[in-house]
Amino acid sequence: MTYQAETVLTNARLVLSDHVVLGTLVLRGGLIADIAEGASSLPGALDFGGDILMPGIIDLHTDNLERQVEPRAGARWPSRSAFLAHDGQCAAAGVTTVFDALCLGNLGIDKDDRARTFREGVSDLTALSGSGLFKSDHVLHLRCELPAADMLDSLHTVAEHPLVRMVSLMDHTPGVGQYADLERFRARKRREGMAPSDIEVLIEHLMSQRAKLREPNRRALLDLVRTLPVVLASHDDETVEEIADNHADGITISEFPVRLAAARAAKSHGMDVIAGAPNIVRGGSHSGNVSAAEMLAAGAVDALASDYVPPALVEACFVAADAGLPLAAAVALITSGPARLAGLKDRGRLMPGLRADLVRVRRYEGLAAPMAVWRQGERVA
Repeated sequence: MTYQAETVLTNARLVLSDHVVLGTLVLRGGLIADIAEGASSLPGALDFGGDILMPGIIDLHTDNLERQVEPRAGARWPSRSAFLAHDGQCAAAGVTTVFDALCLGNLGIDKDDRARTFREGVSDLTALSGSGLFKSDHVLHLRCELPAADMLDSLHTVAEHPLVRMVSLMDHTPGVGQYADLERFRARKRREGMAPSDIEVLIEHLMSQRAKLREPNRRALLDLVRTLPVVLASHDDETVEEIADNHADGITISEFPVRLAAARAAKSHGMDVIAGAPNIVRGGSHSGNVSAAEMLAAGAVDALASDYVPPALVEACFVAADAGLPLAAAVALITSGPARLAGLKDRGRLMPGLRADLVRVRRYEGLAAPMAVWRQGERVA
């Protein structure tokens, strides 16, 4: 990447680690070179007019690529074009570091071809990472469906890929976790056009498959990734017993817990908790699970992830701030918090010497709009 000699951003509300100050930030060589209170009189300085300047957003879990691969049911898009569209949407939303959450293992619940999306996603990310086409940094988050018969084979193909940074353990069997409410699951499948008798066959099959494969697959996965430089997370935790088992197995993050008790149990074990930003923006879970705002009020959230809507991150941050959370603490949920969870020490805060990944945000009638985005000091959106 070629860096500009120097860029001065001034008259901005700088969101620092524990407070907000009106000031000036200097970018040099892709890094934050200096921070000072007050406005600069340099003729070339970019005047923010009091807009907010915050660190670039770090999204630890986004499925947004799946939405670009199949923008309409049955209409699959060319994979590399889809990846670039996904990248552009993330950058426009202020997300400068993207953990692309690709699903390994197919339970047959969803109609999309996730096995193909996984294969092509890894291939495209590998090919495009050195191309200079990406606006944001992209790494891999492997979402491993524990009861799926094909999960381990998929994992073996990618576990040692240099871009893998995070592995999460999932179980989307009807009757547990996200799909604990079987009546809600049945209603969803009926809306998709599945006959009631076929729904019951599917549920019985998946429950039987879970009984046979979940634990052997879990043990094999943990044995495989234990020595790799990745962060381990559990997904859709429901009970305190699950949390205890996860903690005992060295899992450090509870991602999208579906019950407040599970989130609190994770914190009591010293684990970190990721909540869904769309949950906050929508005012609740689309699956009938615990409210992220309730978890946040209980002090049981360390980071937010976009899950399926990248723009939800900046919006959720300011919804939380408008509800009373100090702005620096709200911004930390999508910047320094995710950076800490992922072990990214070079970004996530406005501090001299760190990467100049930045987002300019303007408020308007309750909205929070990313107006400009820099990655390593270069304007990308």
